[in-house]
Amino acid sequence: METKKKENGFLVKLGNLCRNQIFIPIAALLILAIFNLIADPSFYAIKLSYNANGSPVLMGNLITILDYGSELAILAIGMTLVTAASGGQDISVGATIAIAGSVILRVLCGTESQPTSLHAPIIVAFLVACVVSMLFGAFNGALVAYFKIQPMVATLILFTAGRSIAAWINNNQLPVISEECSPTFGIFGNYIPGIPIPTPFFIAVACIVVIFLVLKFTNLGLYTQAVGINSKSSRLNGLNPEFIKFISFVILGLCVAVAGLIKVSRLNTINYSVVAKDIEMDAILAVALGGNALSGGKFNMTASILGAYVIQFLTTTLYKMQVQASALPAYKAIVVILLVVLSAPKVREWLGKLWKKLRPASMKEVA
Repeated sequence: METKKKENGFLVKLGNLCRNQIFIPIAALLILAIFNLIADPSFYAIKLSYNANGSPVLMGNLITILDYGSELAILAIGMTLVTAASGGQDISVGATIAIAGSVILRVLCGTESQPTSLHAPIIVAFLVACVVSMLFGAFNGALVAYFKIQPMVATLILFTAGRSIAAWINNNQLPVISEECSPTFGIFGNYIPGIPIPTPFFIAVACIVVIFLVLKFTNLGLYTQAVGINSKSSRLNGLNPEFIKFISFVILGLCVAVAGLIKVSRLNTINYSVVAKDIEMDAILAVALGGNALSGGKFNMTASILGAYVIQFLTTTLYKMQVQASALPAYKAIVVILLVVLSAPKVREWLGKLWKKLRPASMKEVA
């Protein structure tokens, strides 16, 4: 009898866990982890190596996930707020990263393609990029919030024109910041001397701490969810839905500027047509994988951030399996289809009924 009660209690806890929003990214992470463990245990190998400067650095697939997943986690923060508030997604993220990176190089290099010294401090270039990215975010936000344009349609403008604007900023040149010009610029996208963990991870941690403090000590999260759930009701409760939607796009613009700094710092230059290509799709997928409704409303920031690392886990796994880069979107599309189907109200209702039928009668009494 006691054993049955323990089993029923475990099943109840399992059922509650499955209904928790963060269950989806955790389950996806476990599936990928087990798959790689069976397919190739060397996937988890980490070795200590040395970079060109002679500093010790950790290398391996897990480090790659930590490195590039951190970029995606930063973008997932802003994309989660945009999705929750507007019920839509910003597809211009990659193009705006190109603009932010181009602005940084323009401020640092001036009109020179290969400067011998920086024309401004790196912090100044980054702050200028933040302002520019936030202005473009404000442009998208104004179209969505005040002109009532569907988010994907509104951001399609920058998605189309953004990379051309980025190229125009530097007169179609590809500025290069050499190691001799600035030994510190490459740190933001690579490694801090003496620290073997990639710098983007620390930048992502800083961004995560900031957003969680903002959500904890302000009403931004509550207001965003209220507007996303029912814009008209939130107005009756004294909120300004237009401003909430507008500010969410501005915050995403700030996240884009941070990602732009990391991108150009990795290679000390920029390629306007390739940099951050299709990264907006990964950011949207991270939000969806976090169990957040793409139609807006309630969100879980922790689940979105975890979803970002899971997406990078999937990407790294596919590369390890020697899947060509051009074929990656097809595999990710399968994940999108599964997530959309599983998040559909009718499917969730059907799964709920199925679970009630399958669980033992004694468990129903416990529940």
